[in-house]
Amino acid sequence: MIIRKATTNDLNVIRDVTNYAILHTTANYDYEPKTEAEIAQWFTDKQNGNWPVLVAEENGEVLGFATYGTFRMKIGYKPTVEHSVYVIEGQQGKGVGRILLSHLIDLCRSEGYHCMVGCIDADNAGSIAFHKKFGFTEAGVLKEVAYKFNRWLDLQFMQLILE
Repeated sequence: MIIRKATTNDLNVIRDVTNYAILHTTANYDYEPKTEAEIAQWFTDKQNGNWPVLVAEENGEVLGFATYGTFRMKIGYKPTVEHSVYVIEGQQGKGVGRILLSHLIDLCRSEGYHCMVGCIDADNAGSIAFHKKFGFTEAGVLKEVAYKFNRWLDLQFMQLILE
């Protein structure tokens, strides 16, 4: 498996992974699937912001992607980034996410960031445990801040101090 920078050729897979999460999980709190144009704009925004988008590829197939970007817009938050890791359905638990997050953490450190934040649905015990393996700690829960699938959702904040 290789980890590389995403290209526009990867956007269909990135869109499919994202849309699966939107339609079938609470890993993403959006309701409507992303269009080709929306994903292209997202990718352009990432590039213009100098934010990485990495993909995990094996035998020519993209198995997942990871990225980070602005945590909050005020200048004081500049040393902190919020990250996302998505793995295609059927490939979870095979090390794809582990390799992607490991590369993302290394990249954050090399770029001098101080803190990585993950915003995870509080019922997603698998993602919370996954992040703990990398040293992320629970930093608080916001109760009932989102609504999806006819129920209120709690948001678990997790953080990793990089220094």
